[in-house]
Amino acid sequence: MKKSLLLLSLLFTVAAFSQSHDYAKYVNPFIGTGGHGHTFPGATVPFGMVQLSPDTRIDGSWDGCGGYHYSDSVIYGFSHTHLNGTGVSDFGDIMLMLTMGEPKLEAKDYSSTFSHDNETASAGYYAVKLHDDNIQVQLTASTRVGLHEYTFSKKGQANIILDLNHRDKLIMGEVRIIDSKTIEVLRESSAWARDQYVYARIEFSAPVKVTAVNNNAFSPAKVTDKFFAGSLLAISFSKEVKKGEKLLVKVALSPTGYEGAAKNMKQEMPGFDFNKTRKETEKLWNKELSKIEVTSDNKEKLNIFYTALYHTMMQPNIAMDVDGMYRGRDNEIHKARGFDYYTVFSLWDTFRAAHPLYTLIDKKRTADFINTFLTEYEQGGRLPVWELASNETDCMIGYHSVSVMADAMAKGIKGFDYEKAFEAAKHSAMLDHLGLEAYKKNGFISIDDEHESVSKTVEYAYDDWCIAQMAMMLGKTDEYNYFMERSQYWKNIFDPQTGHMRPKKNGGWDKPFDAREINNNFTEGNSWQYTFFVPQDIEGLIDAFGGKEKFEAKLDEMFSLPSKTTGRDQADVTGLIGQYAHGNEPSHHMAYLYNYVGKPEKTKEKVHYILEEFYKNSPDGLIGNEDCGQMSAWYVLSSIGLYDVTPGDNYWQKTEPYFQEAKVHLENRTPAFIRKSNYNEDLKVFDPIVGTQTKAYDKVVPVPVIEAEGKSFKDSTKVSLHAPFGGKLYYNFERESAIKEYKEPLTIKKWHMLTAYAENEKGKRSKSVSAEFVKKTNDYTIDIKSKYNRLYHAGGAEGLIDGIKGTTNWRKGDWQGYQNQDFEAVVDLQKEIPVNAIEASFLQDSRSWILMPVKVEYYVSNDNRDFTLVKTIETKTDARQDNVIENYTAHLNNVSARYVKVKAYNFGTLPQWHQGAGGQVFIFIDEITVN
Repeated sequence: MKKSLLLLSLLFTVAAFSQSHDYAKYVNPFIGTGGHGHTFPGATVPFGMVQLSPDTRIDGSWDGCGGYHYSDSVIYGFSHTHLNGTGVSDFGDIMLMLTMGEPKLEAKDYSSTFSHDNETASAGYYAVKLHDDNIQVQLTASTRVGLHEYTFSKKGQANIILDLNHRDKLIMGEVRIIDSKTIEVLRESSAWARDQYVYARIEFSAPVKVTAVNNNAFSPAKVTDKFFAGSLLAISFSKEVKKGEKLLVKVALSPTGYEGAAKNMKQEMPGFDFNKTRKETEKLWNKELSKIEVTSDNKEKLNIFYTALYHTMMQPNIAMDVDGMYRGRDNEIHKARGFDYYTVFSLWDTFRAAHPLYTLIDKKRTADFINTFLTEYEQGGRLPVWELASNETDCMIGYHSVSVMADAMAKGIKGFDYEKAFEAAKHSAMLDHLGLEAYKKNGFISIDDEHESVSKTVEYAYDDWCIAQMAMMLGKTDEYNYFMERSQYWKNIFDPQTGHMRPKKNGGWDKPFDAREINNNFTEGNSWQYTFFVPQDIEGLIDAFGGKEKFEAKLDEMFSLPSKTTGRDQADVTGLIGQYAHGNEPSHHMAYLYNYVGKPEKTKEKVHYILEEFYKNSPDGLIGNEDCGQMSAWYVLSSIGLYDVTPGDNYWQKTEPYFQEAKVHLENRTPAFIRKSNYNEDLKVFDPIVGTQTKAYDKVVPVPVIEAEGKSFKDSTKVSLHAPFGGKLYYNFERESAIKEYKEPLTIKKWHMLTAYAENEKGKRSKSVSAEFVKKTNDYTIDIKSKYNRLYHAGGAEGLIDGIKGTTNWRKGDWQGYQNQDFEAVVDLQKEIPVNAIEASFLQDSRSWILMPVKVEYYVSNDNRDFTLVKTIETKTDARQDNVIENYTAHLNNVSARYVKVKAYNFGTLPQWHQGAGGQVFIFIDEITVN
């Protein structure tokens, strides 16, 4: 009887799913366009080259990264490329705008107000009424072509404004007039992608003529010219229209050249049939969206689910012409053979859930993505980190393309060269940049080596585990053992006493330590948000905490703490449940960690709370940046009861689904039916026939911790050694060959470089860790009158007179930072002495709001009350410069003093040309020297 009922239920489910395939109707493109979602509402096809959408933001503001924000009421134009939910602004290429009457070419003049009451968006379609001239605009697109339809409500001169200076910096623009209905455009621009090429062919449904030009060419441009070029270029194309008349414009894009754009136009959109194109676009969306079919009586939940699935399919974007030609990482034109070439790889975000989702429902594209990685490795010298328009932005951290490749291999996806993938992965891991040199040598990254040291250490360790899995699958034993050792390096920054991943400085823990503090030792997060990032060795992490009960208690603590961070204000860290931050990616796997301690009910509780509270059918319906589909991929997977905690193996973590029923169309396999009432059995279809089998490997011995009051000292300092996980300790001093077993704290009275290692009961050694101790050459003290930002303390007041100078990488913590105030300090030389020179060093990094002081004054005194001004130095450094250190030196004659006062005057507020205009400037100072 039970079998009969089960069969009947299954047949009913099949019938229900087969009744409707119009999933595009549930898509609400406005989700994420408000708040901090950074999405856009315009027309695009799945993974298309064109994203034709309105732009309401041209100021470079963070919430305008997608070009549009729902809170705005002015449209500047409709451009053909957009990024979906990123935290950095780019794209907005080939912008067209509509006006009536005398054409004007400044954004403030051609922009128009609009209302959401007259705005509509659906999958592949967008429409709005421009209020200023009462023009109705409709947009749709094919893969490489955008199609506009304009309806004019009054007669007169209609103007189509093409502004190539829209949004980002124009390096060079070209416009070629082919005939009265056709133009060709080149836009070479620089922003996040430093050198981006977009070619376009624009065809009008009726003849137009050039009526105005704004150009900085050597010779003044005339409206009768057939060619325009320059780094300033805006043109008006005009036509007399009747009331109710329609004008259509189609824009084909190409990364390779005018010929490529013409081919794309001819193949994809030879005519001007708007309704046909819109319907074809909807069909494309329904084909993709039907890969996962869910049932619910709640339409809002269907809106949220299918918009989430839609957001996961808006990128990566096809980046080759219809004939396979593309612009490579070497800026040369190539032909893709046997695969499709893509762009926009936000890998720090998407390796976590978006790419695992693609392994389920888009194996062909997964192989294409990886083949794109491998061609970029061959052409550009390394795998992509955050690739954009064939440029490497080097945004974020890790080398997470290896995660995507290892995951595909573990799940049996074919269509790319496994050996080449391993070669490329190993190459990325063996480079010496971004802290990797220290990571390989010492087994962790220290503050002294690189900023964001904790995050980089744990993420490199995970990526190394992925490479080890690739090596294992290819039978490469030596490489497997090597990278499995590296995959354990997280242990070198885990502190069992606090139960946290902690930054290290000069061989020991950096102090003071606040696990809630967001600072430059972490990437967009704090210790709570990185302590649990050991997806490759969760059992090892549980052991490090002292067992399952303590691990569970730590998870409980994280979720129950006050939902407030300390330290730097980080706009990305949102959606807080305690210290869990769903608005940013490092937290995304954490709710599933309860499964590893036998508490699946807690996983379900947290996951369902997030699904219910952090995803809404509204413009501010995303709790954080969409981040190229990652935020939505979490929703898609979790709502059907799956999550891939460890991409690189072939196991899925499971929880109770959010929907009553779901059907997942797995490529080359029977569809998987998931019923909430029977999910434990139904989800077994996702279990591997043969799971990933990790071979035996040697466990590393974590490095010792060197503890001292500081790096510099006056007379002597005490140094102690600790083995966080037990074992014997050994040390030696540079220039002293003898290695000694550590028994008790060491007293150091002169300069020393101390090196230590730990050894377990089997005689296996840790890597060595070193610390430098510097004896000060004087007994000066300092009294700082200003108050430094606690994130930029440089070790406290003595850090300004310790003889240790900072580098241009201020994020390593060697500089003191003072915001919205002048700097003032008095150095006590302890007795009156001749003063020949006074010097203070300042750093400028304009992008980070750190500017040189406008002037520096030096004073002297013998009583610490009456000071005499002896020198004023005004800054000559251009405020636009980045990564500059200036030494402000005062050479003095016949001056004696006991006290020296240094006063530096803050720049004030950031000027109008700065992206953070109006923000409060920092002064960064490191070393004050008195000779």
